[in-house]
Parts: sequence; C-alpha cells; structure tokens
Amino acid sequence: MATVEKATVSPVTIGGTRGGPDQPTVRKDRWWLQPVVTATVLTSFVVYATWAAFVNKDYYVGATEHRDLISPFYSPCLAGSCVPGSHPHIVLSQWMISPAILILIVPLGFRLTCYYYRRAYYRSFWLSPPNCAVADAHGSYSGETRFPLILQNVHRWFFYLGLILNVILTIDAVVSYNQPGIGIGVTVGSLVLTVNAVLLWCYSLSCHSCRHLCGGQVRSFAKHPIRYRLWKFVTPLNAHHMNFAWASLVFVALTDLYVRLVASGTITDFRLF
Repeated sequence: MATVEKATVSPVTIGGTRGGPDQPTVRKDRWWLQPVVTATVLTSFVVYATWAAFVNKDYYVGATEHRDLISPFYSPCLAGSCVPGSHPHIVLSQWMISPAILILIVPLGFRLTCYYYRRAYYRSFWLSPPNCAVADAHGSYSGETRFPLILQNVHRWFFYLGLILNVILTIDAVVSYNQPGIGIGVTVGSLVLTVNAVLLWCYSLSCHSCRHLCGGQVRSFAKHPIRYRLWKFVTPLNAHHMNFAWASLVFVALTDLYVRLVASGTITDFRLF
C-alpha cells in the first residue's frame, strides 16, 4: 500500500519578504549572476562612451587615407569643431566642444527609456527586484508614476529621433564603400559600419513602440492592410528585442573603437576588393 506524505505548506504574506524574514529568496541557483553581468556590461559601455564622447579626436578617417569612415558616436558631425570632411552642409558653428555630446543625447535617451533596458537596469542597479522570486531591495513601490521615472513616457519620441539617426548611419555605411582616389570598393571598415547600421535598425524595428505604432489601437486589421503587413513584419523582430538590444549596444562601441584605431594609425583598414 502506497504511503502519501503530507505536503508542507509555506505561509504566504502579501508584501512580505520572499523566502522568509531572514533570506531574500529560497532560490538555490546563481540568480545573482544575471544582474551582475548586466551591471558590468552597462557600466563598461557608459564609461567607454563617456570617454569617447569627450576625447574629441580620431573619429573620422578621410580622403588622405582613401577612406570615408566616421564613428557612429560623432555622426552627423554638426559642431564647428568637426574635422574637415566629417561634417554635413549644416554646421552649428557656435558649438566648439565635442560634437558627440550633441549626438549621443538621442541614442542615450532611446536606450535609457527602452522597455527592455528599464528592466535591465532596474534589476541590476536598483535591485527592484534583482531577479524573479527574489525580494525587492526597496520597502515601497510607486512604479513609474513619480519624477523622474514618469519621464520614461518620452520613449516613443526618442524612438522617432532614433529612426532619423539610423537613416544617417545607413548613409554613412553606404558612403564608406567609396574610397576617395581609388573608387568603389569593400573594406573591413565599410563592413563594420554596415553591420552596425543593420543591428541598429533591428533594435529600433523590434522596439515595442515600433510594434505599437504599426498595429496598436487597430480594431480590425482587415480595414488596415498596410498596418497589418507592417505589424506582421516587426512582430517576429519584437520577440528578439533583448538580443538586438545587447548586440547593437556592444557593436556600436566596437564600431567607434575600430574607426578610432584606424584614424589614430594603430591599425590599417584593409581593402578586401
């Protein structure tokens, strides 16, 4: 005859500490690893991007090197301090400090207010909560209803501005295939700029705001066939938004680093054909 053991019942307290009064969780796995890695990568990116923005040099490889490569941190180069050949026809001549500061406001605002990145830095920096089934490090919760978190609602506007930058970086990628004094060709740098533009487009088009723009508040897709096609296109991308967020973040920094190394003469931008 089989013996049935009596189940152990754990008391549940709404709003109480997960796992009991003496421990934040009953999880036995390395639940802390994900927030630690996230905090490390985000901190490293912020430190590098801040340094790259203020160093204000080695961001453009021009005609003297038979190249047309510009760092995504400095494009479009609108300041009066931009090196010759790197700026478009519109230049803010009064702005003489690093032009990257003008540009990075948009991608920084877009990523800072991104739905996925909110979850990432809320968990890793604010421990709110650090992971699933782990106690929140804060005694109260107000969501995003108070300042400054209420400003997260501007995300969709940064999304629109980010699309403009994506177009500009795509043009930079196309232009990079022209080698002044040589002609049209493919270099490692042109491929780097192209991959960077593609990843940024994937990140933007997989954004939740993009999916809402395409198919949100539509009562009948049959009456909106164009929006339905757009919604069908971005929905699979949206499922991989986290992957595109990390890939584009890391690669945009690597793209700046590559252009910087070529511009400083540390490495050579090899011509493939």
